[in-house]
Amino acid sequence: MEKDKHLGLRIDAETHGKLHYIAAYEGRSGNKQVLYLIQKCIREFEKEHGPIDWKQS
Repeated sequence: MEKDKHLGLRIDAETHGKLHYIAAYEGRSGNKQVLYLIQKCIREFEKEHGPIDWKQS
């Protein structure tokens, strides 16, 4: 079974605060909000360009 990966991210204080504000508004943690946004980006990309075969990248 493959383990989850870790992604470190540096962001400025204002962006961090606004991210957590939106996350709380939508009932998510900051981490879950970031995952939601990444997944949304992937869905939009694949809708336009087709599925990504990430294992062959």
